[in-house]
Amino acid sequence: MRLPPPITPHPAAPMQDRVVLVTGGAQGIGRGIAQAVLGAGGRVLIGDLDAGAGQACLEEWQVGERARFHKLDVAREPDVRRFTQAALKHFGRIDGLVNNAGIPDPHSGPLQELALADWNRWLATSLGGAFLCCKHALAALQEAATGDTSSAIVNIASTRARQSEPDTEAYAAAKGGLVAFTHALAISAGPAVRVNCISPGWVPTDAWHKPGERKASKLRKVDHAQHPVGRVGTPGDIGTLALYLLSPASGFVAGQDFIADGGMARKMQYA
Repeated sequence: MRLPPPITPHPAAPMQDRVVLVTGGAQGIGRGIAQAVLGAGGRVLIGDLDAGAGQACLEEWQVGERARFHKLDVAREPDVRRFTQAALKHFGRIDGLVNNAGIPDPHSGPLQELALADWNRWLATSLGGAFLCCKHALAALQEAATGDTSSAIVNIASTRARQSEPDTEAYAAAKGGLVAFTHALAISAGPAVRVNCISPGWVPTDAWHKPGERKASKLRKVDHAQHPVGRVGTPGDIGTLALYLLSPASGFVAGQDFIADGGMARKMQYA
């Protein structure tokens, strides 16, 4: 008689010694993801334009050599090349990449008044930055994959790839492109590298800024009530989902876009 499949214990630290790069990792959702990786035993290199915020992370985390900061403009290819080289020099490997950096303000103004340079700037950060980071990290990610354990890329898009407010065309186009880029790269990079996407909904980040700008978010009861889960999101919520997608636990998941919005997009709004 065949024996049944055994119960497999879950590792207490699913990212133990795995190295993850997080762009835009010094504040907001990026910081939430970096902290989740550190909490799961991993090591992180955060890249960010704000050097003060990056240094504040290292000082507050107090995790020694498990965390490093590198100043990074994802729209500049030489910066991205140096970023990935810094990871390999310090950690010797790259197991995960989170493409989170982008212009946070979705409102670009009326389309007829939007300059081509500004349109390109939106696309160059969220979409172009993800392309450059994947381009320069992919070889190292492929090399780090061993046996049944793949490396992972997680792109951070937005629910605005599917629904919009007025005057947000550039932001929506960048995030929508990132969703499509995700499933295309998943086919090209697999099976050694799994590629997935997270589309966050309403996630205030005021409490996750650098110390001098940190404050509580001003939220009303009605803001929380719009969500079936009863509250708006936090960077920690996105970090938890990213952690799953970066870890070996999601080894059968690739090319997907996960909407993390507290169910808000599923709720009819009759305000």
